[in-house]
Amino acid sequence: MFKLDRRQIIRSAAWGTAALMQASPIPSQSVSGNQRGAANPQTFVPARDGTRLFIQDWGSGRPIIFLSAWTFQSNVWGSHMAALTAHGFRCVAPDRRGHGRSDAPNTGYDLDTLVDDVSKIMDQLDLRDAVLVAHSMGAFEAVRYLATGGAHRIARLVLAAPSTPFSTRTADNPEGWPKEGIEAQTQLIVKDFPRWIGENEEPFFTPDTSQETRTWIKNMMMNVSLPVALATRAATSAADVRPDLAKISCPTLIAHGDKDVSAPLAMTGARTARLIPNSRLIVYPGAPHAIILTHRERFLSDLLAFIEA
Repeated sequence: MFKLDRRQIIRSAAWGTAALMQASPIPSQSVSGNQRGAANPQTFVPARDGTRLFIQDWGSGRPIIFLSAWTFQSNVWGSHMAALTAHGFRCVAPDRRGHGRSDAPNTGYDLDTLVDDVSKIMDQLDLRDAVLVAHSMGAFEAVRYLATGGAHRIARLVLAAPSTPFSTRTADNPEGWPKEGIEAQTQLIVKDFPRWIGENEEPFFTPDTSQETRTWIKNMMMNVSLPVALATRAATSAADVRPDLAKISCPTLIAHGDKDVSAPLAMTGARTARLIPNSRLIVYPGAPHAIILTHRERFLSDLLAFIEA
């Protein structure tokens, strides 16, 4: 299933962008799940501090919620949403605060506030029996949400190249990155963010990833303001969700590549799988951190099989 060539993938991935351009958002009104309709597939949900969180909400049926990677926004899930709505699912993808069409306040980029934003979205849209799909940094939000009160809304969890459980090396976390190394990378980002993105591009994708896709993702990342990028990076670098992982009881699928440089498998996905009681790890040979794009067809197939199991 999902036999698409790269040109089709690029066209499908642009689906979310085209939808955003065509829709008329509702800046002063939130819409609940039973109020929305095909004519209003995008809206805003107010966060606790009044920040407007932009939501793409397409299709009908069992809900699938998508949480994006660091400096990514909801459009990255466009081709996934196109495929899954055709299979009878309702697909919901928010823009994290400071990203895409959500507001960008100067506060609220700590993990607990980001998780509270997810909670507000879930409650406002009244999503139940949902499948929560998170890529990279989004895994921190998904795991903390499930561990702090969101479990009653989530039936299954899917983590793609998660950067959990704890990024920083400490006495009881020898697998993490040295704090000095994290700080050195942060300073390179501060000095020249576009250059840092360019220098880290090659291992992020596969050699056959199209230039159009590479440019699209790099522009998406650079569209996030540097203060927001730094704040969210700092939040996840310091976050330790090891205790949260042990609280997850729903069936969990983890898809991770063995060529992931950004979140090496042994440091992240494999450890995350060991800490979640009811989890299954699938290793994709040759897959990098952009696994949801470079291995989209297999990821969608595994996701559907997991949902329908």
